[in-house]
Amino acid sequence: MRLTITAAFLLLALPASAQQVSGPARAADGDSLDLSGISVRLFGVDAPELAQSCERGGASWACGKQAASKLASLVAGKSVMCEQKDIDDYGRIVATCRAGPVDLGGAMVDAGLAVALPHFSDRYVASEARARATGIGVWAGTFQMPADYRAAHPRPGRRALAPSRDAAPVRAPSPGPSGAYFRNCKEAWAAGAAPLRRGHPGYRPEMDGDGDGIACEPYRRR
Repeated sequence: MRLTITAAFLLLALPASAQQVSGPARAADGDSLDLSGISVRLFGVDAPELAQSCERGGASWACGKQAASKLASLVAGKSVMCEQKDIDDYGRIVATCRAGPVDLGGAMVDAGLAVALPHFSDRYVASEARARATGIGVWAGTFQMPADYRAAHPRPGRRALAPSRDAAPVRAPSPGPSGAYFRNCKEAWAAGAAPLRRGHPGYRPEMDGDGDGIACEPYRRR
């Protein structure tokens, strides 16, 4: 079923938790869908960006493209049902989505091609632990958390970051008066402090990829 533009605007205007959208879907990347013309971001997971590479066995591999290919295979020829949880700052629906009985976010985490976002939901935490223990997908080697990758590779036209910590050895700044310091977004999430706002303990411009005053915000930087 194809939704009209008018229907799409009505959908976005209604309460976030009450909406369901269904229809054929196309994978935009490893955690985003185009569902009959409506952009949907999978809730509770974060996949490598399309241009992102990971490492395993001493070699680089296109983990971002593989994540997108995996999601595409999960939705191919199927009707997808999405239950809206929120709307992100780009106007996209943030939702849990299923293709038949398959929870798409869970399937991506199970395959080791997306990480769980426990600060939004604990729904996929156990799946990530199993994928990590098995050593599949990104867990087969080393990789940069998608949010950290986005922070280090802002889109053209957005404020450039200070040199990435991966570009050259740098001395970590001393903790501020609050004593809070996080080396990266992963640490901030693990501490339950993310997202970090300018002026709050632990915030650093180096972690704020789009310069909007909010660091470690996984649903924003696309």
